[in-house]
Amino acid sequence: MLARISTFAIDGLDSVPVTVETDIRPGLPAFSVVGLADRSVREARERVRSAIGNQGFAFPARRITVNLAPAWLKKVGPGFDLAMAAALLAASGQVEADDLARWAIFGELSLSGQLRGCRGALAVAEGARRAGLRGLILPRDRALEAALVDEIEVAGIEDLRELAEVIGGAGAPALPRAAPGPRVAEADAPPPDLADVRGHAGPLRALEIAAAGGHNLLFEGPPGTGKTMLARRLPSILPPLTRPEALEVTRIHSVAGVHHGGGLVRHRPFRAPHHTISPSGLAGGGSIPAPGEVTLAHRGVLFLDELSEFPRSSLEALRQPLEDGRVGVVRGQHAVVFPSRFMLVAATNPCPCGFAGSDRAGRPCRCTDAEVERHRRRLSGPLLDRIDLLVGVQRPAPEELAGGPLSSSAEARERVVEARARQAHRLDGSEATCNADMDTATLRNRLGMSASARDALMDAYSSGHLSARGHHRALRVARTIADLHGAEGVERAHVLETLSLRQHGPAEVLAA
Repeated sequence: MLARISTFAIDGLDSVPVTVETDIRPGLPAFSVVGLADRSVREARERVRSAIGNQGFAFPARRITVNLAPAWLKKVGPGFDLAMAAALLAASGQVEADDLARWAIFGELSLSGQLRGCRGALAVAEGARRAGLRGLILPRDRALEAALVDEIEVAGIEDLRELAEVIGGAGAPALPRAAPGPRVAEADAPPPDLADVRGHAGPLRALEIAAAGGHNLLFEGPPGTGKTMLARRLPSILPPLTRPEALEVTRIHSVAGVHHGGGLVRHRPFRAPHHTISPSGLAGGGSIPAPGEVTLAHRGVLFLDELSEFPRSSLEALRQPLEDGRVGVVRGQHAVVFPSRFMLVAATNPCPCGFAGSDRAGRPCRCTDAEVERHRRRLSGPLLDRIDLLVGVQRPAPEELAGGPLSSSAEARERVVEARARQAHRLDGSEATCNADMDTATLRNRLGMSASARDALMDAYSSGHLSARGHHRALRVARTIADLHGAEGVERAHVLETLSLRQHGPAEVLAA
């Protein structure tokens, strides 16, 4: 007897329909899986066999063949377990097969027949809706995530017995309540506040401009001056995720295995990888293409502390994501594209000892000119040219350290949200969501720049302080400063402030 079940494979960040065909016929007992299955899928034979027996069903002592179609697509992971078990039970007549065609089934089996959640539940639910299926049957701890997709029925089950009841017409169990977990705890913990910062008026202003326009930012200064503290407070002033953005982030984190089925991700990602990370770990890749840190930071912040300590190959892998907002990974005949619209925030020391050019560090730099030059050459010009704001951070003066805060996160966030609202109105109808996302055509048509402002920017370009790419990035930053001031157009003062925020620390290397 033959039975067919719909399920899905994860390909990049999307789900691809897969049909599980199970044929049972007389012959010597055998259980084979075909259809370009990797080792984890072939091992499902033993999980399915034990689960069926331990749940009180009979495992057929016949020749069993399971085909995972289409055969050209490589099948990876344990998410096919439940569909294979359901197809085997249907083919052997132990469960009703009439209603199976309207369900997609996805999940991992334990040897006892209990279910374990798999990565990518949201992507699978979206695939089930696109395929026109009635709903999705999956492990109960992934039901809330799958239920974020409208227009499909989600059945979260605990074991094979519940599977038989659902496809037999008993109806889908009620969705579980959101249980306390990593995401809930994260939501309850208040993010670090700007009120903790003392002094640093210039860096705080740069942080607010970066948040308002989605711009990349580099802090340079001696160790212990507060570069990391400033960067880690950026999420506290970013606007909240819109629902489409939240769904996008949830799908990415689910496929990557860093989301644990607790529903919608509601906070912008903040990723801070260690400086020993590989190029594929940062940009994505692997034998089976997987998203890297730039994709996990999509719609959020990627923070690279001690930027000059990262391998040159890893930093150069950032150039395409920063420019295009996506990463293309090609393996053999297979290509995957991962989104990577993130804010890059980095911190670095000016030299190996960290005290070069510091007027408040309290100790002189002991590095030779050759050591300083070698340190600076670790950061390539093309990478620095893709960073919008380059800001020096010095040690606060004693009176600044003893004084009160310059701003709280709530105050800064209010200004940022107002600036983003102006951008959303101006960019309505384009693909850009903030000033940093504007392409050249959108920038040209929707900038609104005075003649004096344009002259100031062209003077900086003519003097060699800006490249052609840096010219366009400066235009975007100037537009953000104008939005923070509530100005209709970009004026000369906005351009001059922009140029002052591109000529600190590493920017001098570009101008040299």
